[in-house]
Amino acid sequence: MDSFDFNYNQILSVTMILFAIIDILGSIPILISLRIKAGHIQSEKASIVALLIMILFLYAGEALLKIIGLDVSSFAIAGSIVIFIIAMEMILGVNLFKEEVSESVSIVPLAFPLIAGSGTLTTLLSLKSEYATQNIIVGIVLNMLFVYIVLKNTVRLERLLGKTGVNILRKAFGIILLAIAVKLFRANTGL
Repeated sequence: MDSFDFNYNQILSVTMILFAIIDILGSIPILISLRIKAGHIQSEKASIVALLIMILFLYAGEALLKIIGLDVSSFAIAGSIVIFIIAMEMILGVNLFKEEVSESVSIVPLAFPLIAGSGTLTTLLSLKSEYATQNIIVGIVLNMLFVYIVLKNTVRLERLLGKTGVNILRKAFGIILLAIAVKLFRANTGL
């Protein structure tokens, strides 16, 4: 980590880890649901904001949490609760969040917490102890390019899957998301 050289093995590892955590393909049912509610997803804005959140958190995450009196575990538990609620909405087909949906979706809930959520942010803090910062940044950028492509094509994906396919995916990924929420909660509470 002393050298500023780019290490392709590290870049590949970081990219694959973040790809699994962000799980934008698994979020397709959520993306389609958000697009239907709001009418439009601002893919450029969401991708750029998520990129900025991740890079900012990579550099200042632990210090920021300490300033507001939080530890990484508390942050992860809060994120797991949000993920749990989103999963329950997907499984039960109900809206638990009653906020007004804007005409387009970009920052909340797309950039944060869906893309750059607590799982992603806590993973970045973990990666920082094992990988060089420049390699982590390249991994983040590669993931955000892929996220942008998926966000830009939600209408095509919806047409490809059809209404029944989207409903099946929503329920299946809702259960997976629920399991991720429980795992994140258990890992950070010691249960």
